[in-house]
Amino acid sequence: MLKNLLGMGHKKQQGPSAQEGLQKLRETEEMLTKKQEFLEGKIQKELESAKRNGKKNKRAALQALKRKKMYEKQLGQIDGTLSTIEFQREALENANTNTEVLKTMGVAAKAMKSAHQNMDIDKVDDLMSDIQEQQDLAQEISDAISRPVGFGQDVDEDELLAELEDLEQEELDRELLQVGGENLPSIPTAPLPSSKVKQREEDEDDLKELAAWGS
Repeated sequence: MLKNLLGMGHKKQQGPSAQEGLQKLRETEEMLTKKQEFLEGKIQKELESAKRNGKKNKRAALQALKRKKMYEKQLGQIDGTLSTIEFQREALENANTNTEVLKTMGVAAKAMKSAHQNMDIDKVDDLMSDIQEQQDLAQEISDAISRPVGFGQDVDEDELLAELEDLEQEELDRELLQVGGENLPSIPTAPLPSSKVKQREEDEDDLKELAAWGS
């Protein structure tokens, strides 16, 4: 009963939500903006009145300028209030955004926990081992299928390489012979000059004469 009398027995009233606070701030901004426009209109009218009565009625002109100053002061106060409200609204919007983000992260964390609830790390490791084993088996099967069979499997590759080297050497020797034959002088096929033929006939006559003299 004592707590109830002192107000301690009642639960603390919950404050307004972020959405409610933002709504109130926006309403206040709208109201102050309208008042700001109203004061700007009043200032313009007082200025025109002061100009109009500047020479005709100086007292009225001075009163108009005083009122203009008063309106300008109120306008400055409203400008400062709007700046404060804008800052507060942006801070509340950021706080509201952070709250929503935290709520989303909390829901995601609970969903992840629920998803992992029925998972056993040992079972996961066994499953991954089975998957790797099946992949290795599939690779072995692919290798076996792609391996050529039949002709050529019993041929020694070293013998084929040796035979290829012999063929290359023969081709090289043949090319060298062709090059050497092109450099040798060719046998002349044209008939000998007539002077050489005459000299040969004279030599034969001398031999005949010598043979006759000796006999």
